Amino acid sequence: MCEDFDCNLLVVTGPTASGKTGRAVDLARMLDGEILSADSRQVYRGMDIGTGKDLDEYGDVPYHLIDICPAGYKYNLYEYLRDFDRAYADVRSRGRFPILCGGTGLYVESVVNGVRLPEVPEDPELRASLKGKPLEELTDILSKIKVLHNTTDVDSCQRAIRAIEIQTYYSKFPEAAVSAEPHPMDKVVIVGVDIDREQRRRRITQRLASRLADGMVDEVRHLIEGGVDPENLIYYGLEYKYLTNYVLGHTSYDDMVSGLEIAIHQFAKRQMTWFRGMERRGFRIEWIPWDLPKEEFLARVLALLPRK
Repeated sequence: MCEDFDCNLLVVTGPTASGKTGRAVDLARMLDGEILSADSRQVYRGMDIGTGKDLDEYGDVPYHLIDICPAGYKYNLYEYLRDFDRAYADVRSRGRFPILCGGTGLYVESVVNGVRLPEVPEDPELRASLKGKPLEELTDILSKIKVLHNTTDVDSCQRAIRAIEIQTYYSKFPEAAVSAEPHPMDKVVIVGVDIDREQRRRRITQRLASRLADGMVDEVRHLIEGGVDPENLIYYGLEYKYLTNYVLGHTSYDDMVSGLEIAIHQFAKRQMTWFRGMERRGFRIEWIPWDLPKEEFLARVLALLPRK
């Protein structure tokens, strides 16, 4: 069926707990497609329950950009865009329909906006000069050299230092910054899985309880026992930050659960803020209710795809 449509990429996105993976899988089966993940943490092997990979949900549908690097590694946007290009070219070369699915807004927007970044090397001297500075001061430094559209770059000292490092590199080598200018993809359809706030909150709460029951705490213990630096797990945020602090004895179980639940709700809110920002920046997102019957959801998406 994929050869019937004049579409280079179908995107299925939305906030956490909206059920977008299941929808993308259904679409892939209908369109003879393959899924390219747009999730910044599902790239890590061994981080399964906490990132919600739910690999069984894919069944016979091929997927890409999941389990491609070891836990503890600090994967970045440059690497993601490089790996996306390779996977996308592979899918298209075999005549399959590429479906980008995930809730990492930065990854989704960068792909459809055609952003491609040069690799920025580490700057040991700069890092040494920034080491030990509080996050507030690092944020202030970054805000003076870059417009902060979101909080992704400054949700930890490590991320803020890396962001300062990148912007400093661009100031020294402006030709690198020019090469990072966007070249938007054409013939892209973006579908957002729309779920109201109360239903989203209910599903987040239920899903957290289910993942804890499925052994999410043990998953973090095994990662640490396997040699992953706890600081690197904390760097990943959300489940791995809170569970690592619990495993290390820095917080009680009840405080971990309540704190994590609040953090996930806040994360979902930030995701929606990003998607609304994308719309303001000119991207059209077709929002479709999360709880539509399967056949109706598929029909709604099918009607959005331009035909040859």
